[in-house]
Amino acid sequence: MINHGKVRSTIKPGNMVIDEYSVWINENIQEIEVEDEIMTSDGKSEKRKTKMYEYNMLQYEKDEFIMQQSEQITNTQVALCEIYESLGV
Repeated sequence: MINHGKVRSTIKPGNMVIDEYSVWINENIQEIEVEDEIMTSDGKSEKRKTKMYEYNMLQYEKDEFIMQQSEQITNTQVALCEIYESLGV
């Protein structure tokens, strides 16, 4: 896993994006406004607000992600079995 930390984009990301090699997990997606200073053609500077998205990005190799999901499913199944047994059913 590679933790890319907080990143920004002008395009709202999906919560999970899968490409040929990786699974990208985007969490805590927040819409923010960023103020930019641009130079106009007459040499003056202007401030402009841009809507962006800021979020935490994690990148997993596909095999790594599959193993993690498998472990979570197994842990959930074990927990459900323990609950079922404790009910005496």
